[in-house]
Amino acid sequence: MSARLRVRYPFPQAHDGRPGRTGGGSDLISLWTIVRSDDPIVATAIHDGHVLRDDVSAIHALSETERLREEDPFTGRWTAVAPTRIVPLRSRFEVDLNRPRERAVYLRPGDAWDLSLWKQDPPADLIASSLAEYDAFYSMLGEVLSHLVGLFGRVVVLDLHTYNHRRQGPDRPAADPEANPEVNVGTGSMDRELFRPVVDRFIGDLRGSGVRRKRPDVRENVKFLGGHMSRWIHRSFPGTVCALAVEFKKVFMDEWSGVVDEKAHREIAGALAETIPGLREEIRGLARR
Repeated sequence: MSARLRVRYPFPQAHDGRPGRTGGGSDLISLWTIVRSDDPIVATAIHDGHVLRDDVSAIHALSETERLREEDPFTGRWTAVAPTRIVPLRSRFEVDLNRPRERAVYLRPGDAWDLSLWKQDPPADLIASSLAEYDAFYSMLGEVLSHLVGLFGRVVVLDLHTYNHRRQGPDRPAADPEANPEVNVGTGSMDRELFRPVVDRFIGDLRGSGVRRKRPDVRENVKFLGGHMSRWIHRSFPGTVCALAVEFKKVFMDEWSGVVDEKAHREIAGALAETIPGLREEIRGLARR
């Protein structure tokens, strides 16, 4: 079943026809797209979104290009490898779903790579509206995972992200590859021993795939341990949901211009797709124990 979920909120919305908006005078706002399936594999791309509400856009100081550089563009397309997939539409500069609730709205430069974020201090009602979106997302995610755990006993979530590796500038050297693997798999908040067969199979299958004419450099917990969503999942569903926080270095695109190498992007999608049968086999094996 495929549907765009709409959630009612007590704030007025402008209906300007951009993605994520609704028309016809409704006060409904689209927050995410979701495809549901009765299968133990879920994929999310919680930083793929780029849309801002009008009240946020009116006082936000960053250009679209600056925002895009810190978002995870094109990750939503990768979620198609999983039967159940969730892709939020809102920019992390409106609400960051991968931060704890008290830090989900960036207020100061130190909250977001020392960027000058606002033309003026965001008012309390703007912050409240963004946190309402945050609460709605986690309510929905909890319902989806509860349903699947009820069906299968154990579930895998592919928590898909990307990260920058040319922060000094487009013509400056890239970050040291020794500390910046092409794929970082964050497992810092899970019961690693319990989910060892799932993690090891995923990393092994991904390393065995071909991306950019070579075997990708896939390592665990080198750059990132996993963010708030993975921690929330493991805390809320202990021993039943394995969230793999998968960070792809932006070698498939120019992180400064936003231009994507479509061939490299498709190869990553193909590599992810190759891991799904193994993930399904391992998580079902754990569920039978």
